[in-house]
Amino acid sequence: MTTPVGAASLTRRLPVPRKYIPVLVTACLFAAMFVAGGIRYEGFATGQIILNVFIDNAFLLVVAVGMTFVILTGGIDLSVGSVVALSTMISASLLPAWPAPAVMVLVPAIGALLGLAMGAIIHYFEIQPFIVTLAGMFLARGLCYTIGTDSVSITDPAFTAFAQTRVDLVADMWVSPSVLIAVLVVLVAAYVLHYTPFGRRVYAVGGSEQSALLMGLPVARTKIAVYTISGFCSALGGLLLSFYMLSGYGLHAVGMELDAIAAVVIGGTLLTGGSGYLFGTVLGVLVLGLIQTVISFEGTLSSWWTKIFIGLLLFTFIVLQRLIAGRGKQ
Repeated sequence: MTTPVGAASLTRRLPVPRKYIPVLVTACLFAAMFVAGGIRYEGFATGQIILNVFIDNAFLLVVAVGMTFVILTGGIDLSVGSVVALSTMISASLLPAWPAPAVMVLVPAIGALLGLAMGAIIHYFEIQPFIVTLAGMFLARGLCYTIGTDSVSITDPAFTAFAQTRVDLVADMWVSPSVLIAVLVVLVAAYVLHYTPFGRRVYAVGGSEQSALLMGLPVARTKIAVYTISGFCSALGGLLLSFYMLSGYGLHAVGMELDAIAAVVIGGTLLTGGSGYLFGTVLGVLVLGLIQTVISFEGTLSSWWTKIFIGLLLFTFIVLQRLIAGRGKQ
């Protein structure tokens, strides 16, 4: 197979391993955006701005972590946004009668069960993940409206206290407890992916499912597990969104599945599977959040510019992936 000359010359000139290039590009993009924002806007280049990006996107970061597992196996999960919305509705509707700790345990369990069911259908019935998770998206969104069509406020004292808590850091900087949960999820997921046999199986299945089968790896359990993890992360992200919004609503998180996919791809994970890092996903979420922050500081741009910039970034990173993959097959 021939390789574009540009791809070959590009990867020869770079002194870093090819697999790290997308993550480094994302890191450089984030740094460049932050520096440019600091030059253009007063009060932009501060540590609290970065922390605010984490605060405003903690739920998306958790959802993107689950999406990373799925995409690493070469799959896709379109149901995550609807599961997030369903989680907010279940939380808001149960809290008047249920204690908050019970709701916090039940909601992620429901998300994990939905992911388990979709993963089993994908593997045992050999149906494309796109179709199965699309059905899951409609199912979860429809279940939201069976619970209620209006926004349901959350007034539970424990939820409210958690949502309003500030975790003070150095130099008057602070984060919300949701950020700490999101960081914990990232650390656990990174350990699982990079330091456990399960993580190695995830990469093996994404690299070549047929080869993984020939090596005797438990492909079925691995594929089902990643969708279970994605469902769990989506429901946990829904809980964090409940803390952030203090409400449940069937129209919450519309399009979040696309934001999660964009964050994972911009973070350097190949859509075809087998290559990517959790650190890249974190950077992808930060880039998306910083785009929103820049537009907010600008004040004269419509919020739709966020989607335009994300679309341009996606095109750029997909082309970059194609160049790198082409070089790898030479």
